Amino acid sequence: MAVGVSFAAFLAGNAGVELYEAMLLAIGIAIQNIPEGAIISMPLKMQGISKPKAFLYGVLSGIVEPVAAVITVLMINIVVPILPYLLSFAAGAMIYVVVEELVPEIHEGKKSALGVIGFTIGFVVMMVLDIALG
Repeated sequence: MAVGVSFAAFLAGNAGVELYEAMLLAIGIAIQNIPEGAIISMPLKMQGISKPKAFLYGVLSGIVEPVAAVITVLMINIVVPILPYLLSFAAGAMIYVVVEELVPEIHEGKKSALGVIGFTIGFVVMMVLDIALG
């Protein structure tokens, strides 16, 4: 939805949103979708599904993103007033997942430093994108 709102604001022309800003947000969301697709594909491959089919399922797991963007652009007058509440709910859900599931698993096993490094790199990338979009 955020991508749809940013492109709708650009298309409206009076919201102060430039095309490069909408594109940066779309790129940030796309970067976030890569590990999401991998999380879907890898277990499927381990269960015996072929690589192409597992990859396809991983890609299809992110199909909701562009669909939601298009719907948001079409329904911009309805979505914009409630968008802060929707995004707050999404942020709260993500914080819960990170705190409940991911952070404890980082410290398990012999290669816990690798998990911490990965978490840190992901955090830095998102902060750079936040500043670039800011």
